[in-house]
Amino acid sequence: MTDLSHLARPGAVIAVRVTPRAARNAITEEAGRICIRVTAVPEAGKATAAAQVLLAEALGVARTRLTLIRGASARDKVFLLDA
Repeated sequence: MTDLSHLARPGAVIAVRVTPRAARNAITEEAGRICIRVTAVPEAGKATAAAQVLLAEALGVARTRLTLIRGASARDKVFLLDA
């Protein structure tokens, strides 16, 4: 998994692109963009929740410190890292 701990600053705004129904869970950085692939389906927020868990793990922070601020039903999402 990609180490994103250098982005783990309180108040950081992190934009990601989520791909649901992937073969396996993975996080990559492609052309300066964070791409998260999750096996979860895009129903009832399952893919978003899975992406939040993976992102928190890559950042080395608790999942509860990440707040979704934009993109609840879109592939492009923006998370805020709380203090």
